[in-house]
Amino acid sequence: MTKSKVAIVRTNPKTVRADYHRLMNLAGYQDVISKDADTALKINISWHFFYPAASTTPWQLDGVINAMLKDGYDASLIHGCHNRTVVIDAHLGERENKHLNVIEKYGLRNVHLYEGEEWIPVRDAVGELADKFLVLNDVYPDGFNIPKRFIGENIIHLPTIKNHVFTTTTGAMKNAFGGLLNEHRHWTHPVIHETLVDLLMIQKKIHPGVFAVMDGTFAGDGPGPRCMRPVVKDVLLASADQVAIDAVAAKLMGYNPMDLKFIRTAHELGLGVGNPDEIEIVGDVDAAKERWHFTNPTEELTFASKMQHQIYWGKLKNVIEWSLKTWMAPWAYLASVAYHDLYWYPQNGNDKVYEALQSHWGRLFHNWENLNPDENGFAQLGDAPIGRVKSTKDLLKLGAKVFATAAKEAPEARAYIPWLKKK
Repeated sequence: MTKSKVAIVRTNPKTVRADYHRLMNLAGYQDVISKDADTALKINISWHFFYPAASTTPWQLDGVINAMLKDGYDASLIHGCHNRTVVIDAHLGERENKHLNVIEKYGLRNVHLYEGEEWIPVRDAVGELADKFLVLNDVYPDGFNIPKRFIGENIIHLPTIKNHVFTTTTGAMKNAFGGLLNEHRHWTHPVIHETLVDLLMIQKKIHPGVFAVMDGTFAGDGPGPRCMRPVVKDVLLASADQVAIDAVAAKLMGYNPMDLKFIRTAHELGLGVGNPDEIEIVGDVDAAKERWHFTNPTEELTFASKMQHQIYWGKLKNVIEWSLKTWMAPWAYLASVAYHDLYWYPQNGNDKVYEALQSHWGRLFHNWENLNPDENGFAQLGDAPIGRVKSTKDLLKLGAKVFATAAKEAPEARAYIPWLKKK
């Protein structure tokens, strides 16, 4: 197998825009992302509340768009792209994480895949490739749909470097999860590694160009993708090989990439390069030698993630998992929102956010709307907040709204409650 290329660049707020431009060109994105096709910027929102390392950063989105426009890409052929889950409010998330500020600044289209977009059977899109799926035909014996608009579009994934309680790490490959699968994507959790490989097969078939730009300004240690310990790492990654970029990120975090099943399986099937010895590192190559010694998330699961592990792989599997494929499934969505939004974030996350906002990246985020960057980046960052940005009362109000939305938007609720089905 030929070597794949992953670019790595050290960065800081003063040079972050120039760094993203350099990064993407080092990784050869112009050879992959054609200028005459529509390009979806697949924004990652792992938590609708701002939480460092959980979601695409505004400077990541800004840096990618600025680089593309500088290199002659047509703004009318670039759009922000969002999926929806029953536990994450994408509209709240794009506001709280300041993605919408960036999209509106550049006047780009903003596509929410679950709102007015046509979804078609996957076999209509990929044909006989569907016969090669490792697990999706078993998970969805009646088939599943994917967004029609994805066919013929380039896609640039915008993940962050972080742990994940299901897959140890998450990055470029996992970022396709929400966009390509509909609301019943939780059915794949027991076979999540194989699912990510199947989704990569689909991407390579339907997209003329697939690229990933990964932000490691903040990185997430511990039980991600939400309840993490955010740490400042000041690095950026980019690659046209989704497997290779995830492998390099995993190695930075302190893992052996080939020990991660989704990376190893994709590598063995020739869908990308997961063996670090076969990956060419370009850019600030010394940065790729760092080892951050992150803690495997399975060693410090939260109460919620412990229960998820028991349901999908443990003692509760035969007792409870079946209910997640019936009208009873919304109990799991509501339990997740109650734990994460109404308990963990107000109790623990708000303090961690305050601490992170004292850093240079935190100040950049806090003052984002009021800063005027130059071509290189942000010379002035503004002051850090003196106290918490949001009170516990405000967070509980927002969490209650998300709880209500999760109950109303649950696909099982829409299927069984007539007045919701009509909406």
